[in-house]
Amino acid sequence: MPKLKTHSGTKDRVKLSKNGKVRVGHPNMNHFLGKKSGGRKRSLTGLSTRTGKMARTIKKNLGV
Repeated sequence: MPKLKTHSGTKDRVKLSKNGKVRVGHPNMNHFLGKKSGGRKRSLTGLSTRTGKMARTIKKNLGV
């Protein structure tokens, strides 16, 4: 059976923590930042954790 390729879009957008948790950044923080309020931009910074079936799917796409 051939090896599975990792999903390039997923590996660019997702980080795995040391303990294996899936950490994903918030969307809408790349451009058009002038029209967004400061509080909205601050709330979109940082990483959030994905759990459950979504986390399993992301790990499968990463080949973990």
